[in-house]
Amino acid sequence: MKNTLTDVPGLEVGHAHDLEALTGVTVILCRQGAIGGVDVRGSAPGTRETDLLHPLNLVQKVHAIVLAGGSAFGLDAASGVMKYLEEHNIGFETGAGVVPIVPAAILFDLNLGRGDVRPDASMGYRATSAAQAGLVEEGNVGAGAGASVGKIFGNRSAMKSGLGTASLEIGAGVVVGALAAVNAFGDVIDPESGNIIAGARSLELGPFKIGEQGYFANTLHVMQTLAGRTALQFATRSNTVIGVVATNARLSKTEANKMAQMAHDGLARVIRPAHTMLDGDTIFALSTGTKRADISTVGAFAAEVFGQACLRAVQTAKSAGGLPGLGDL
Repeated sequence: MKNTLTDVPGLEVGHAHDLEALTGVTVILCRQGAIGGVDVRGSAPGTRETDLLHPLNLVQKVHAIVLAGGSAFGLDAASGVMKYLEEHNIGFETGAGVVPIVPAAILFDLNLGRGDVRPDASMGYRATSAAQAGLVEEGNVGAGAGASVGKIFGNRSAMKSGLGTASLEIGAGVVVGALAAVNAFGDVIDPESGNIIAGARSLELGPFKIGEQGYFANTLHVMQTLAGRTALQFATRSNTVIGVVATNARLSKTEANKMAQMAHDGLARVIRPAHTMLDGDTIFALSTGTKRADISTVGAFAAEVFGQACLRAVQTAKSAGGLPGLGDL
């Protein structure tokens, strides 16, 4: 166990990014296909091919999941992933050739780094080419390259975030893993202590000290004030948490969708507030294996590992774009 999404057999992860522009792509590759599901909870999502993951629809397996920056422009990265998969004869067999099934979700990072550089098909192709089943790099990489958190007052008081991953073996050889790119409007909370560990900083900015709660504005408290209500009127829909939970348990499409739904509980435990009108929170689910497991158990641990992946996303993020990151401490 490497404590990464790739502990789930059959999955590979690849990143491509521009660390000057602060944007990038992360591809979760399933060469043999995986049963897929999705649950969208935020009210400002940017997605591709999510309808086909509904249990009523024909296609059962997906061949890759794309997570990208660049706002809606970043959805173009999926075209490069499809090109790579077609070249390797991976996809849904139609009789006239294979059609790779590549759902995608994006986050808004245009206001950090360079907004005129966005993930495109070329970057998606490079990320897929780089996919491997070993350790997954975290922090300012891939879809997390331009991620930030705590944006009630915009970037002036935000903190750098990134991409994180985690996994658990939950018994009888069943593994549940998660990967998250955290670009939340709200603050990130340590669920053990209830303390904010990353988020909107006080406008009276001073030296950062871990655990010093006076450093943080506390987004929920700000939302109760006149200043907070004014800020919300001008806040942009420029936030979201996007990610994947996966297991080697054998799940149906209905159960995969349930796992994605339950994984949002982990997001809500560590991000406050979550699922707002200003977020596009989207979690995909993948089932790659044949092991028997109860979906309620798998879903419960999907929430646990997704929460841990969100924490890793801020803990490993280094300062960039003028925003401080915990990864420097």
